[in-house]
Formats: sequence, structure tokens, C-alpha cells
Amino acid sequence: MTASGVSASGEDSLIARYFRPLATDPGAFNLVDDAAILTSLGDDLVVTTDAVVEGVHFLAADPPDTIARKALRVNLSDLAAKGAAPAGFVLTLALRDADDAWLSSFARALGEDAATFGCPILGGDTVSTPGPLMISITAFGRVPPGRMVRRTGAKAGDRICVTGTIGDAALGLDVLRDGKVAAALADDAASRVALVGRYRVPAPRNALAVVVRDHASAAMDVSDGLAGDLAKLCAASGVSARIEADAVPVSPATRAALAKGAATLETILAGGDDYEVLCTVPENRLADFLAQAVGTGVAVTEIGAVLAGSSAPAFVDGQGRTIALSRLSYSHF
Repeated sequence: MTASGVSASGEDSLIARYFRPLATDPGAFNLVDDAAILTSLGDDLVVTTDAVVEGVHFLAADPPDTIARKALRVNLSDLAAKGAAPAGFVLTLALRDADDAWLSSFARALGEDAATFGCPILGGDTVSTPGPLMISITAFGRVPPGRMVRRTGAKAGDRICVTGTIGDAALGLDVLRDGKVAAALADDAASRVALVGRYRVPAPRNALAVVVRDHASAAMDVSDGLAGDLAKLCAASGVSARIEADAVPVSPATRAALAKGAATLETILAGGDDYEVLCTVPENRLADFLAQAVGTGVAVTEIGAVLAGSSAPAFVDGQGRTIALSRLSYSHF
């Protein structure tokens, strides 16, 4: 992402107008070079990348400010689950056209979130496309040497915890598509707004990153669905798990949709787009983990335990009966 200002191309002008003002980190060189410098400060650098695509991760009618926030926040969520502090990001933006109103709103929201989360833009690329709008962000984070929390450390006996609430985003998408949830909550505008907000603008749990780093044995963010992502974590660690389905935290809006039969437990557990932190914590560290989480303002709920073995994680009801799930997560392919 370069913008020299000399014989500027349309791309250079676009970058200079909308994104150069966001390049506050000295290592970004005001976006006039072909690369940036990210000083390591002696830490390990954690790198993650996620793209959001029109029609897949957001709808064509979604406001540009929410698209910008989601594009950055899904990457910040990965950093939070790794126990990393945000350090910066690079942006690839594929546009059908350079609409001033759209780009102004997009860049303004992106800059606000970059400042809020301490994750400045370092560079990137802008391209034209005849296809769907696409935003890809690669984010960088810092952790003390050897301290990144991986998926592979869960041990039998660890407790399983998750942040926030599960299932809201999947139901928010249903509302936007005028599905069953939209009909069931037709007289509950506040719940519809809350669910749509969770779909459009996730809340990355970066305030909890240090607590996760200090206490969790394994962690990942929930992007494709709690059930499927738990299965991935367990497979990476060579363990199994038992989840008390009644303990999985849900919002009042999601509870209302469940009560009216507009959503199923499977939708909640497998719907995706939650961007919460799923982690395992040794039992002897659980009390400290939960106490320190309170200090961050991030809600954390214990939902089950890690078990020995290689069987698929089990979700059980209040009577201890296994709940059959026909699908575990969203899949792109």
C-alpha cells in the first residue's frame, strides 16, 4: 500500500485520502513505501490472517462501518485467544468501485477500532474486482518469548471455559434474512437489534488476553461454531471433552428465540461467527482465572471438562444424556 503523491494513480489517491491518515505508527512510513517495519521489542510476533467476503461474512446491504469493524475484529479475536497484545495490521481491500461515501465510512470506523485496540495500520494493498467485495487483514501481535497459547496444551481434568454468549451471530444473520427468528421476534425490536449487532460487529476479547496467557493450557477463538471449534481444539491436543449444554451461556435475545421454537440448540452450538474465546484451564488455576477475568470486564463461563481419549466431544443435557448434533460448525467447503 503505497501513495507517493507524485503522478498519483487512482489507487495512490485512494490510499492517500482514506488510509494514510490511519497510518500513525512510525514503522508505516506514512504509507509511502512498499513495506513497513514492525519492531519486535524482544517479544515473539504472533501472525494471523482472516478475510471477510460479501455474501459469506457480511451482506451487501450491511453498513460499511460495520464491515470495517468486523474485518479487523475477527483478527483481533485470534490474537486474544493466543494471549497476544495487538501490534498492527496490513489490509487488502478488493473493491468494485471507489465510492466516496462508502470508503469514508469504512476508513473512519477502521481508524477508530485501530485506535481503540492499539492495532495501527502498517500497509496493504487495494485492488479492483468485478466480483464480491473482499477485505483481508493480516494482524500482528506480541507475546513474551514462548508464551503464545496454542491449541495443543489441553490435558484431561482441565476445565473448559468460554467468554461472552454463544449463538447470537447466527441468529442475527437469520434476522437479516427475514427468517424464523425475525418472525418470532417481530414484536421485540431490542432483541432483533442486539442479535444483528452481534453478527455485524463482534466483540473481540483482547482485554482478557493476558489472563488467558497466564492461566490457559489451550485456547482458540470460536469462529465457525462452538461444537466444531471445540472438536478442533480437542483433536489438536489429543483429548476429548464433555460439555454441559445447559451451562453454555446464551443472551436473553437468544433465549427468547429458543423459547419460541425459532432456533434450535444445534443452531446455537454450530452457527458460527461468535468470535468468543474458548479455552481450557487446569483445575488448580481455575479460581484465579475466573477471578482475574472479572477484573477485565469480560464474562467467562465454565461449561465442561477435558477428558482422556480421542472420542468426539460430547454435549449432554441436564439429565446427562448425550445430545446428537447433525453438524458441528459452519464450513466454507
